[in-house]
Amino acid sequence: MRSATPQQLSPELLVTQWMQIASSGLHLHRAVLNTLAAWNRYAGDFVLPYLIAVSYFYQVEHSRWFKLPLVDTARSYTDLLGFTLELASRAMAGSIAAVETHSARELDRFLEAWLQWMKQGDASQMEAVCMRQAHLTGMLAFGYPEAIERIAPEFGFHFDSGIYPRIAETDRFNLYQILPTDSKIQARDNAKPILIIPPYVLGANILGFLPGENRSYAHCYANQGIPTYIRTLKDIRTSEALQVMTGEDDARDTREFCQRIRERHGRPVTLNGYCQGGFSALCNLLSGELDGLVDAFITCVAPMDGTRSHGLSTFLNNLPQRFNDLAYGTKTLANGNTVADGRLMGWVYKLKSIETEYPLAAFYRDLMMFAMQEDTANLQVGKTAAALNYWLTYERSDLPMDITRMSFASYNTPISADGDLPLKLFNRKLNLKRLREMGIPWLICYGEHDDLVEKETALAPLDWVEAEVTGFPKGHVAIATSWSDPSSACALHTRFGEDGQRGPVRFQLDLSEK
Repeated sequence: MRSATPQQLSPELLVTQWMQIASSGLHLHRAVLNTLAAWNRYAGDFVLPYLIAVSYFYQVEHSRWFKLPLVDTARSYTDLLGFTLELASRAMAGSIAAVETHSARELDRFLEAWLQWMKQGDASQMEAVCMRQAHLTGMLAFGYPEAIERIAPEFGFHFDSGIYPRIAETDRFNLYQILPTDSKIQARDNAKPILIIPPYVLGANILGFLPGENRSYAHCYANQGIPTYIRTLKDIRTSEALQVMTGEDDARDTREFCQRIRERHGRPVTLNGYCQGGFSALCNLLSGELDGLVDAFITCVAPMDGTRSHGLSTFLNNLPQRFNDLAYGTKTLANGNTVADGRLMGWVYKLKSIETEYPLAAFYRDLMMFAMQEDTANLQVGKTAAALNYWLTYERSDLPMDITRMSFASYNTPISADGDLPLKLFNRKLNLKRLREMGIPWLICYGEHDDLVEKETALAPLDWVEAEVTGFPKGHVAIATSWSDPSSACALHTRFGEDGQRGPVRFQLDLSEK
């Protein structure tokens, strides 16, 4: 039987077909406009930090250009060109891969619709395919950003609401007690207390991810009746003391908070550092300032020796030495103080993973996330995705220069053969073997697929000191998001895996029972 052609269709069917074709064209037009709107947002998120970086680069180079030998300058700029071309190549490869992956999934739909139109004179499927693209791109351009904005009241701690009591403060930090989300649970005053040290760049709110959904790292402790405290930064834009803070200030303030917590509960504190907070907490312990106040230690995805990182350390090593300098990311405030630009530091992490973070690659990555949903007409944005993107968009903070230098040193200079960290506090060496002498139990948690703080980076201290190790599936923030759910496979208050590894909350509960 021969297929129908437009000439063989009845007038009614012919009108229907052309209406479907016209509708398809309108949907495609919408999809193009949505794509342009979405692309403008993705490109802006990448280009704006780039423009900031260019301005810093010009300022530094303008002051150095005539002070350095011309031959060295020419060599450095040639190396920088090669570095830039290598980044561009990786960005192009990642973008092409993302486009190909998405196109391969969508092309079959289009071909099937086109063949149905050509063979049977039925353009209904073509109309549906075009409508699908309009819905997908519309969600990316408008629905997704709106969902990210709507999640704000549910994401993080909201300390300004007065829910959590402020126990103490210094010129640089606030100390809050985290209360259980369940009003029936009360903190046991005689239980062993814990002090959480959040990362500087990523902020504290990632550790209070979605409390209303029972997915919050800090609340995992509080909901077990553990006296739970968190140290949070004051606003660096208004706190001059924070702008000029040193590593010694960090240690002194931590000591003051630990003293206050011990007075409240009559027991030494467990110190718990997350990400960069884990490294600064380690430095504080090794300095001796917390002696007699802290008797247990927990670190989660903390970069202990950044030189062992496959990603960021390799990125810094490939960068020409002249430009591997904090001056190229330094912001001068109106009062003359200098801080490390947090937004630019976040952009550096994007450059490290440019295959997936370049705007075109990120655009198609997110588009595929929605394309996997069957009901395209009613696309949904999960709270997890919305909260993560809210955090990545709004939770960047500038850093004190001295704290930034500490992290910079750890990514450029390895721990010495004798166990010394590549920096000092109070002019004292920070040697890992001191923890063994102090007899402090240490739990190190890492992410098995963490591409920001790799396993080797987090477990580096094991070459000098014994510690209990727990590996969590997924990546860098999974401990604070996926596994903070008490019903998850790796719930923090349980033992899990074939070896019965302890989550950090389980570790704290067992210490408290002892």
